[in-house]
Amino acid sequence: MPEIIEIPVELTHFQLPHGVQERLQFLLDRQDAGYELTQTERLEAEGLVELAEFLSLLKLQAQRVVKQS
Repeated sequence: MPEIIEIPVELTHFQLPHGVQERLQFLLDRQDAGYELTQTERLEAEGLVELAEFLSLLKLQAQRVVKQS
C-alpha cells in the first residue's frame, strides 16, 4: 500500500518570493541580452530555475490533491 503524504493546501498558492523571482529574471534577461554570465551567476541561475521548476511541480501536485478531496 503506498504511503500517504499530506500536502498543505497553502502550496496551491505558493510562488517564489518576489526578490528571488526578480533575481532570476535579472539573470535570464542579462543572458538573453547577450551578456555572458559569470560561472557564479550561471550556477545561481541554474539553481533558481531548478528551484522554480520543483516548486511548480509541487504546486501542481497540491492542486491535484485538493481537487481530488
